[in-house]
Amino acid sequence: MGDLMSVDDDALRAALRVAFRAAVEQGLVGPDQPVAGLLDVAGIEATVADLRAAFDTPGVTVTHTLAVKAASLVPVLRLLTTHGVGAEVASPGELALARAAGVPADRIVLDSPAKTVDELREALALGIAVNADNPQELARIDALVAGSASTGSPLGLRINPQIGGGTIGAMSTATDHSKFGIALRDPGAEDWVLRAYLDRPWLTRLHVHTGSQGMPLELMAAGVRAVHDLAERINAAVGRPQVTTIDIGGGLPVNFDSDDVRPGFRHYADLLRSAVPGLFSGRYAIVTEFGRSLLAKRGAILARVEYVKSAGGRRIAVTHAGAQVATRTVFAPDAWPLRVLALDAYGRPKGGERVVQDVAGPCCFAGDLVARGRMLPGLEAGDHVALLDTGAYYFSNHFAYNSLLRPAIYGFARAGGAVRFGLVRAAQTREELLAESGAAYADGLTSLRPGSAA
Repeated sequence: MGDLMSVDDDALRAALRVAFRAAVEQGLVGPDQPVAGLLDVAGIEATVADLRAAFDTPGVTVTHTLAVKAASLVPVLRLLTTHGVGAEVASPGELALARAAGVPADRIVLDSPAKTVDELREALALGIAVNADNPQELARIDALVAGSASTGSPLGLRINPQIGGGTIGAMSTATDHSKFGIALRDPGAEDWVLRAYLDRPWLTRLHVHTGSQGMPLELMAAGVRAVHDLAERINAAVGRPQVTTIDIGGGLPVNFDSDDVRPGFRHYADLLRSAVPGLFSGRYAIVTEFGRSLLAKRGAILARVEYVKSAGGRRIAVTHAGAQVATRTVFAPDAWPLRVLALDAYGRPKGGERVVQDVAGPCCFAGDLVARGRMLPGLEAGDHVALLDTGAYYFSNHFAYNSLLRPAIYGFARAGGAVRFGLVRAAQTREELLAESGAAYADGLTSLRPGSAA
């Protein structure tokens, strides 16, 4: 396991801003490459250190994993795994990324709600942990492990404690009608769960994830408490400590209104110690699956301003960062607001009078705006903007509107007064775009017309 870097928060905030200027100076962003993502390596490592310190408890085994959907980038997973952080995966693609990054099987958790038989078979062969989402999936696992004295995969059930949702419905996974997990408060559900564990000595885990952004911490803690109490009831019914691990999911929200980190991992862990003291008693190992909170504040999108115009008396800066990289912000700006930093042509913070302006993206629809009516120093063509707090999700979930090419992603580190960059993902080429868009099968439809050759 690598040594975690110790960097104070003020230095981390300054590092990202220094990187903007260095990226422009080194030509990573410019007329030919007008948008790129930046990730602060020291910042990521400092956040991992905060996470580990927050949950560190004598006598308690804690396995931290990254929700891969938050950063489906192999170099990010590789960096994290050198510090003992595993991977929570929800698809064959995410599993392939984790394996390519060298994440050990004993630090991988499979949580997809739609696992196929082949996916389950692969997971069991690899020995990775699997949380079954529903009774039909558990029946599939039964068939796969039938005849075996044991399986190398830790196995459990995902539980929906049905405790309610947060302010963003799409991010709330513990509602009455959630598609995830066993709905614990439904009639007969708890009895079924107890019987499932009584009949299967190899079920040793319980999993819960109450939701993500917009979820109050108290509600998240209530979900963990519900599953902890269920584990106690299962073990009492079985007459031995069969459930040995509680996977508490992730979902720690991120504030998008400042550089401050709130809530922090320590705040959440302390709340859990108060609300669910048995979780840290030593009777259970703990698994976490944080995503956004590990990476969001350690990354930014840097984009060139191509044009500045006026419409209806309002200034509009047309940039190269829009819905293709900030999809959630564009389509749900109230739920996913982003801070926009105005930079000059050299990547330095821009001064001057602040004026009301929109910051638009390159997509060909009117709503492609990352900021509406924002007070910013007056942007000009050739300037830059930085979209802050975008280190999670924004880089790895490209929205290919208008066939806009995926931008390059760079990690950076400061050494003395210099900034060094390392490529995380190369910018997509036109040739790669054509391959993805079926160019090799250009006659695939015309060949089906009557009279065409078979």
